[in-house]
Amino acid sequence: MAFSEQFLDELRNRADLTKIIERKVKLVRKGREHTGLCPFHKEKTPSFTVNEEKGFYHCFGCQAHGSVFDFIMESEGLNFPEAVEKLAFELGLQVPTNTPEEREVEKQRQTLREVLELATKYFEHQLHSKEGRKGLAYFERRGLAGATIKQFRLGFAPESRNRLKSYMAKQSIDEGQLIAAGLIIKPEDSQQVRSRESYDRFRGRVIFPICDRSGRVVGFGGRTLENGEPKYLNSPETMLFRKRALLYGLHHATSAIRKNENLIVVEGYMDVISLSQAGFNGCVAPLGTALTEDQIQLLWRMNHEAIVCLDGDAAGTRAAIKTAEKALPLLKPGYGLRFATLPENKDPDDLLKLGGVPAIQKVLSKAQPVSEVLWRVETGDRLPSTAEARAGLEARLKDYTRKIQDSNVRVHFSRIFGERLWSNPINQHKWHERRSKGYSGAPNSGSNIHVHSDTATTPLNASKIRHMALIATIINHPDCFDEMGEALGNLTFSTEELDKLRQQVLNTLAEEPGLDSAGLISHLNQNGFADILSRVLSPHVYGHSFFSRPDAMRNMVLSGWKDALKMSRNDGLAEEIKEAKRISLESPSEEATRRLQILTQQKLALQLEDDDTLFNS
Repeated sequence: MAFSEQFLDELRNRADLTKIIERKVKLVRKGREHTGLCPFHKEKTPSFTVNEEKGFYHCFGCQAHGSVFDFIMESEGLNFPEAVEKLAFELGLQVPTNTPEEREVEKQRQTLREVLELATKYFEHQLHSKEGRKGLAYFERRGLAGATIKQFRLGFAPESRNRLKSYMAKQSIDEGQLIAAGLIIKPEDSQQVRSRESYDRFRGRVIFPICDRSGRVVGFGGRTLENGEPKYLNSPETMLFRKRALLYGLHHATSAIRKNENLIVVEGYMDVISLSQAGFNGCVAPLGTALTEDQIQLLWRMNHEAIVCLDGDAAGTRAAIKTAEKALPLLKPGYGLRFATLPENKDPDDLLKLGGVPAIQKVLSKAQPVSEVLWRVETGDRLPSTAEARAGLEARLKDYTRKIQDSNVRVHFSRIFGERLWSNPINQHKWHERRSKGYSGAPNSGSNIHVHSDTATTPLNASKIRHMALIATIINHPDCFDEMGEALGNLTFSTEELDKLRQQVLNTLAEEPGLDSAGLISHLNQNGFADILSRVLSPHVYGHSFFSRPDAMRNMVLSGWKDALKMSRNDGLAEEIKEAKRISLESPSEEATRRLQILTQQKLALQLEDDDTLFNS
């Protein structure tokens, strides 16, 4: 539906943006603006601002930005027309219909809604009739309580060609309306059938009403109770029912998502219902097919990262791959999918019966992002051992990243694939094996470095490991000093201890050109750096940065080091941006705002440069 700018402007002018946002966010007034914790991503320091005067909100953390319509769409999972209608209703304004044609279409849609609602009540009644006992028994065997059956409005269609049709005729619903609603089938003249009479579409099936986001019935799914085909039958495409753009259980899930529950995508109607009954209220399912692009976008209107929970069989694996590939062009900063795999030959209902809620929670807690799914598909978690096989893997991974339209996301996928492509789990295992037998971890004989027993178990943040890898690389490859020295000199490291080591390495190599790795290590040990050196030149660091090892080839050393440097610069900018945001919020000024803009632009420029080189690390 198209809306006039005049009407939209009236809504904007009448709406109190701050009050609408305060339904979701606790805001504090600061000068002309209000600030609070962003509702669109997790944060501890407020970076979300509302400017009532200019009519927009903005988050400096996730870059969410928009008008009152955008906020309603994002926070409540609505599309634009629905957001406009909701706001108009709250403000007591009538939504105008522009043309006679549009008014006629809306009238037809409303008529179909009434027909489908009547059919839903009919199916509900039939479930509790004598003929519907087998349908009710099926639901009870599946463990559904009466309240759950009522909540999802489950029903039964009798085994009759015209029972629904006859009932509807008594309610003054004509054949044309039933056909338009997808409830009966009219044989075409070209079909070789004995009768041209129309007949009920759903017969001898338990019925699952399918609703839009507002809870209005738009179609049905039916499951046969016998061995006939098809096992599941859905409504045909109608004015209201577009299978590719609907999700079963959506209207039930919406309220749960607003309470910050997980949004979980499962395979079928019964999966949604069983999990909902067990307390997982944010469950939805596609209508008998893999997720479509429309459905992925619909998920993201409700939650920026849905969990796709699939069966652990071959079909579930194929569905995960298909969904992951379909999501690639749609991915954008802050919006993604995670994939959880059920045990083989177990659906959610089976798992609930075996292990209860904790078993489902355990599966969901292990959900993996799109990048991990694609990596496992291509490698089986085992890197190929030959150069030509790795080249083939690299080409396939690049094919995936090229499908990603958002440049920021593409950079990060390239980085993740690149780091893993150049790791070497076999050699890494050997390093740890040698260490367990007492190997000192020294890359050259005579360096006399001892590895601490807790090196591999003490968790280090990614930034610190990168800093350690940068130093390890130049220590093991001092012949690369000309390429690395200046850039390394411009960095400030995460700890004073590492920073002192960095300065000592650079000073020593500058004063003694031609010094080899063994000589450099000996010099550092003699000058009080033995302890930090043992942690820098360790299997733990080498396991995260293959390029830093003493046996890495020069071209791999340089390209890997370059990418680690870029990521370290990115880490530094992220910290500066965080501090600039804090200053901007606590002491707003043009200078602070400008500083934040400059840093943000620098970070974006860094992310975009040399995209194709990221696979070289």
